[in-house]
Amino acid sequence: MENPLRTPLTRRGLLRAGAGASLAVVGLGYGAQSAAAAVSETARFDLSQPSYDLFRDKSLHSVRVQQSFAFDSVNKRLFVAAKRSGSAEEAGDLCISHLDFQGNYISYMHLNGFGHGVAFGVSPSGSSSYLWVEADANANGYGTKLARIKYVAGTTLDSSDASIVKYAPIAGASEYTCSIDPVYNRMIVRYHMNGAKHIAVYNLADANAGDFSNPLANFPQPSISGTAQGYTLYGSYMYFLTGNAYSSTNPDPGNTYLYSINVNTGQIVQGPTLTKAGSTLVYREPEGLAIYRTDAGESRLFLGFASGVEGDRRSSIFYKNDLV
Repeated sequence: MENPLRTPLTRRGLLRAGAGASLAVVGLGYGAQSAAAAVSETARFDLSQPSYDLFRDKSLHSVRVQQSFAFDSVNKRLFVAAKRSGSAEEAGDLCISHLDFQGNYISYMHLNGFGHGVAFGVSPSGSSSYLWVEADANANGYGTKLARIKYVAGTTLDSSDASIVKYAPIAGASEYTCSIDPVYNRMIVRYHMNGAKHIAVYNLADANAGDFSNPLANFPQPSISGTAQGYTLYGSYMYFLTGNAYSSTNPDPGNTYLYSINVNTGQIVQGPTLTKAGSTLVYREPEGLAIYRTDAGESRLFLGFASGVEGDRRSSIFYKNDLV
């Protein structure tokens, strides 16, 4: 079956692909926004350009609203996180569904007591997919650590399992989530400290080795209004998603907005930008961002939405591919 993430290699695609050919990176700690760039400047997605469908209304193992999603770009897998069916909202119990790129359901894994699932990442190793997820959910259902676990279809893993190695990258932080840039091989971590959200960026190789001592950037998240629904990283730019489901007070076209943030300055460079992706969905709640590069070399920013009816929520995913 043809890979729907594969596109013909055009001159435009080659120009896009070339942006990731090499990076000269210098480690930099807290306060990176006021110093020389730690992450070499890259192209960014133009959030004002149209979005395109990957798929709509695909079933997950859980019938609850999806929270986020991530790609294994080596093994061509898509993972979608949702709250586990039947679990309390604050329990931190997640159901990870494995889909193919057409949105066909393949398998699941249950993660009990891990967290809310606002964002997660996938780090492939050989033919295996390792999920970087929050762990040790607090009383509010948000993870207080990060963990790297192997995806094993049809199994259940408890956050208290002694085999899980957990990390607290920032001293004094109380909650963590993360996302992975599979093109530039970096991890972005969003953490809570001193009553506010902060952002740190690491080389993925360092994170996979359990070394969080040398952040490439570390800054307070800029002020963004609305309900946070996901984030990811591509090169030197963080992407942030906000919004709520359609309702009588939030009718079509809704209030789903995108932002891009320069991780070297900690400043918003585009946004709030309204997106109408999936505007005709019956239920449309923004849930998750992720990055993928096609086999032909085209980088894409993917946007996720929960769709479907109560008791049978579905996954709908779209993408943007215009770089500036």
